[in-house]
Amino acid sequence: MKDIMNMNVKKLAFGAAVVFFTNFAVAQTVQDGINSIDSDKYAQAKTNFTNMIASAPTAENYFYLGNTYLKQGEPDYAAATDSFNKGLAADGKSYLNKLGLATVKLGKGDKGAIAEIQKIVTDSKEKDAEVLFRAAEALTLFEKNNSPDLAIQYLNKAIERAEKKGVPAHYYYTLGDAYRLKRMPGDAMSAYDKALPLAKNKASVYTRIGTLWMAAQQWQQAKTSIDKAIATDPSYAPAYKALAAYDIRYQQNAKATQDLINYTKYADEDPYTQLEIAKLYFTNEDYANSKQVLDKIFDKINDPIKFKLRAYQLYADGKYTEAKQNMDSFVSQADKSRVQPADQGLQGLIAAGLAKTETDAAKKTALTTEAQQKIAIAKAAKDETLKWDMELVKIAGGGASQADIDAGPTNPTIEGLKQKVAANAQDSDSLFKLATAYQDAKNWNGAIATWQKMNALLPDWAPGYYSLGYSYQQAGNNDAAKMAYEKFISTVKPAEQEANKQTLAYAYFAVAYMSKDSDVAKAKDYVAKSVQLDPTYQDAVKLNAEINK
Repeated sequence: MKDIMNMNVKKLAFGAAVVFFTNFAVAQTVQDGINSIDSDKYAQAKTNFTNMIASAPTAENYFYLGNTYLKQGEPDYAAATDSFNKGLAADGKSYLNKLGLATVKLGKGDKGAIAEIQKIVTDSKEKDAEVLFRAAEALTLFEKNNSPDLAIQYLNKAIERAEKKGVPAHYYYTLGDAYRLKRMPGDAMSAYDKALPLAKNKASVYTRIGTLWMAAQQWQQAKTSIDKAIATDPSYAPAYKALAAYDIRYQQNAKATQDLINYTKYADEDPYTQLEIAKLYFTNEDYANSKQVLDKIFDKINDPIKFKLRAYQLYADGKYTEAKQNMDSFVSQADKSRVQPADQGLQGLIAAGLAKTETDAAKKTALTTEAQQKIAIAKAAKDETLKWDMELVKIAGGGASQADIDAGPTNPTIEGLKQKVAANAQDSDSLFKLATAYQDAKNWNGAIATWQKMNALLPDWAPGYYSLGYSYQQAGNNDAAKMAYEKFISTVKPAEQEANKQTLAYAYFAVAYMSKDSDVAKAKDYVAKSVQLDPTYQDAVKLNAEINK
């Protein structure tokens, strides 16, 4: 989840009474805009800064407006650039607007912008804490394009320059963000701790601390901090977004939906904020709400990111042709730097979905090859946007509806366990027992659906994939069974191989047997591994002899 960033407060000018009170009023307005950004109320912030420009078209006010476009969920580089250029037209020496334009370049993936930011700071002679802070903020703003070491250097100088008048809390916020990028959680926490007594709205600090604990996978500490944020300010929208991420992690879908409803309630109607909400609903597997929100804002957003999100929604609905059309629109319109490994992975999954129903042999082969290549890109990048292997299994296996499951065999044990799982989706013990009960009753659709839930809850638990493969095999879906067995094989850790020797032997044999007519080389390799693991396994011994005649 993208960290919440705070903007700085304009310095007050002290002099004649009229000048003082004029600048004081402007500073209050700037602070209102800063507070709006911090609360994910970007429409309100844009209105705030636009009104300021109308009354005082200064370079600094144009910078604040441009920076708002950079800090929203999906940056609007065109609008930001326009505002920064207007700021430079008002004052050609404005270091802030020069930094703004360099930040746009950095956001688009131009690493040369880091040197440009350094030059701007050098030209400023490092006297202005605000310029140092904004340079550091730019260097921490983008997840994939940043320079945390340089940001920390600038922030420490900014803090030193600001000490006489009092260090603003957001200097420490951003210092914490820079340490997070360096994966130094202890230093990040220290920076947030320094911000806490200085912050007027402590909910902002508690939320940052909570997301830091989440990044460290310290979930209980994360929940405690997020709860403190909401208790401190129940209207602070970003805390609910953080809470939604927590509940999504624990597959508390109903709670996550309520979190997102609260986030929507306390954020604002800015289209890009709504786009972020649509993405969060999708992550929560709440595709209906995700589609509803996206449909409402689709025509209000020029950013091609909207096509990507629609492609994910269509893919989730199994509408592969329409999903491909939207991904093609995104890739053709978006800057190349914005096409991520996950996007190529999605293109691969869409190709796999199209291959499933393709009747032309050559086209089917081409789509299958494309699927393998593009999913490999996502996996090589260690991207976890989707569980790539399991998505392939789902495509190969199709999806049994709840009606299909309910139409299969059942018994009092199954019905009782269904109630337990419905009451607590995290109850892995009940999920395991329900999947096993479905298997015992030979309700393979029920077993498949339940093992899939088990694997989503415990993605590193290898036996779940083996059981899924067995269930698919019994249901007669060999393609999905092969994928599940291979996922089992790849998930078994080296230290666990001895304990799983016989199960591994069967998994290798099963894949070999189901591949012998379509991929002889693979079948030979896998059956040899099966025999090596268990030389007494007669089915594997016979198959090994048969395919090596």
